[in-house]
Amino acid sequence: AAVQVAGQADALYAKRDDPAAARQAADLYLSQHRAAPKDFVSAWKLARAAYFLGTHGPEKERRMWLETGLSAATDAVALNDTRPEGHFWLAATMGALAESYGLRQGLKYRSRIKQALERVLAIDPAFMEGSADRALGRWYHKVPGLFGGSAAKAEQHLRKSLTYNPQSVVSLYFLGELYQDEGRPAEARRLYQQVLETPAHKEYAAEDRAFKTQARARLQALASRP
Repeated sequence: AAVQVAGQADALYAKRDDPAAARQAADLYLSQHRAAPKDFVSAWKLARAAYFLGTHGPEKERRMWLETGLSAATDAVALNDTRPEGHFWLAATMGALAESYGLRQGLKYRSRIKQALERVLAIDPAFMEGSADRALGRWYHKVPGLFGGSAAKAEQHLRKSLTYNPQSVVSLYFLGELYQDEGRPAEARRLYQQVLETPAHKEYAAEDRAFKTQARARLQALASRP
C-alpha cells in the first residue's frame, strides 16, 4: 500500500503544473512522512513538493508550505546526511524563506544555506545537473558583499552549473539576471532570449515555464529603456 501511495504521489508531482495535482502530491507525501517518519525518501520528496507550493502555489499558503518543507528537509538531513537531497531542499527552502522575509530578516539564513549547498557539492556536484552550483551562484549574487556576496563568484558558479547542462533555463536566467544587475544589458538580453528559445526540460518543465515568463518580462523592460 505504501509503495502504491508513493507511486501516486510521484505521478501527481510530475503534473505539478496543475495546482490541484501539486497540492494532492504534497498531501500524500505529508501523509507518508507522518506514517513513516524514519523514511528518508518521503521526507525529501515532501520537502521538494512543499518548496514548489511555497514558490508557485497560492500566495496565502506559501509561507506555510515553506515552513513544512523546512521541517521535512531537516528531517531528511537527520535521516541520511550522506545523500544530497535533504541538504539541497533545505538550502532551497531557506532561500525562499529568506526572500519572503526580506533582506534584513532573510540574512539570518545565509550561512546555513551556503553550508548546505557546499555539502551537496561535496557529496555529488552533478546532482540535479549542477543545482548546487546554480544555487550558490544565486547566493553570491543576492547576498550583499558585506556578508560574503560576490558578483565574480556568482558568475563562476553559474557558469560551472552550465557545464552540466548548457541548456538549463534556470541557470541561463540567473546568469542573465546577474549581468543585468551588473550593468551588462546586452549580455543579459542575449541570455534572456536564449531562455525563451531553449526547450523546456522534460523533468522540470513547470519551473522552466515560470522562468521563461520572467525572462520575457525582463526583455520587455530592457527594450523599453533608452
